[in-house]
Amino acid sequence: MDLLPAPQPLSDLPDASPNPAASDLLARLLAQAEASFQAARAGSTLRAYAHDWQRFRTWCDENRLIPLPASPQTIILYSTDLTKNQGKRWNTLSRRLAAISQLHQQAGFPTPTRTWAVEQFLAGLRRELGIAPDRKRPVLVGDLREILKQTPDSLLGRRDRALLLLGFSGAFRRSELVALDVEDLAEVREGLVVNLRRSKTDQAGEGRKVGIPQGGEEATCPVRAVREWRARAGLTSGPLFRVMNRHGRVLDQRLSGEGVAIVIKRYAGKLGWDPTQFAGHSLRAGLATSAAAAGKSERAIMNQTGHRSVSTVRRYIRDGNLFRENAAGGLGL
Repeated sequence: MDLLPAPQPLSDLPDASPNPAASDLLARLLAQAEASFQAARAGSTLRAYAHDWQRFRTWCDENRLIPLPASPQTIILYSTDLTKNQGKRWNTLSRRLAAISQLHQQAGFPTPTRTWAVEQFLAGLRRELGIAPDRKRPVLVGDLREILKQTPDSLLGRRDRALLLLGFSGAFRRSELVALDVEDLAEVREGLVVNLRRSKTDQAGEGRKVGIPQGGEEATCPVRAVREWRARAGLTSGPLFRVMNRHGRVLDQRLSGEGVAIVIKRYAGKLGWDPTQFAGHSLRAGLATSAAAAGKSERAIMNQTGHRSVSTVRRYIRDGNLFRENAAGGLGL
């Protein structure tokens, strides 16, 4: 997705003589500037924008409407169709409109999503639909123990155990988990230090270190699970979690974020749980909720998860405290 318009050719400028060297320089500068603009957003964000923009364009083509610049009426009709006919939720609509807004700004047009008519329409639609997100089920400590019992005693099972335990203990986003290299891990007496080089909330690459404590039981110790996976797979460098073929061979290819979700869903299905209720985020949410239920402080939870929004973390704390300090408990019922 191009973020910058092409520079005006020198031949179009008044009193300009052809200068091939200058033209080459402009082309290089454009490419370098474009790279900086692209780096301002995560690759996953850019892919999502491109995907959502293409869906909007297709919808406009099918309905003979102009996508760029789009009129406020087009945005209202698109939002209505998306939510009331296609059954999309508010968070999906918000993401689609963000992509439309970004593309208009990049092309030098006023964004149609910020006009008075659209804002008034969206305010009413928000009240109709409600804005509660479609949250996936967290994998709590008890759930994780049950899942681990389903992992086979094979190389694939070792990978999945390490993936599940490290993902839970570190409260990692799936993108953070699959981005880890062997070189990012350091064993210390207390456990494992994971050097998280970049994350969703750290696009500048400042990095942060996450401590993974030794587990009290061998079967559920994340440090031991990672050590055994590395030893059995012979991993000394490169991606920590990798794709495996049907013959059980470890490939050089890094496991994808979608691969993390597939692993969780597969074991959930084996236990008779609804796989659609789980996602890659279930591990991260599970740690935050379980820690809150165990009485861990807000600060300790945020240090582990890397959350910068207190309101987001407090949502997990509320879930974790539903029965910990429940007014209806201990009343003799």
